[in-house]
Amino acid sequence: MTAENRVQWVYSSTTNEELAQRYDQWAGEYDADLEQEFGWIAPQKAAEIVKKYVPTEARVLDAGVGTGLVGQCLWGMGYRNMVAIDLSQGMLEEARKKGLYQELHQMVLGEELDFPTGSMGAVVSSGVMTVGHAPASSLDELVRITEPGGYVVFTLRPDVYEESGFREKQDSLEEAGKWSLVEATEPYQTLPKGEPDVYHQVWVYQVR
Repeated sequence: MTAENRVQWVYSSTTNEELAQRYDQWAGEYDADLEQEFGWIAPQKAAEIVKKYVPTEARVLDAGVGTGLVGQCLWGMGYRNMVAIDLSQGMLEEARKKGLYQELHQMVLGEELDFPTGSMGAVVSSGVMTVGHAPASSLDELVRITEPGGYVVFTLRPDVYEESGFREKQDSLEEAGKWSLVEATEPYQTLPKGEPDVYHQVWVYQVR
């Protein structure tokens, strides 16, 4: 199966269980496929934004860690207090091998997360909130577990923001006084080699 076919196969999953199983099978080839075949740069962009706002000593949750590509970037920037979650055990095992995270847990975005309220200094989620993956409702729990004054940083395709309930959820959380918008980057190419028409933005909110 080619890298492009693997991506399509994963994105055609219809349940979280199927999605987890397919990521389990892809985990070993994931880094090579994304970086070499597609030129995936979203992790670096997300990490750069985290560094702009979040102190290196903060406890940072990598939500939807995959194989730990964001964590690799953050480690290089001096972050050492990182926690990882993913729905795929196979992906978590690949992330564990990199030795970047103090804790790794199997959890599903969109469900209740097994962390105390206000226990994270920041959350970063790159390439996870997209079609067939983490829903807009995931943001409620990410806000809950982030301490007041902490940051939630995540990537979104502009079409997903407009069409999958994220605009409404992000606005409703702001109207409810849960968080405040700090920055939304201009759209940028995230897969310049493989899918040059795909763009993402990085969104940054500060929890109140």
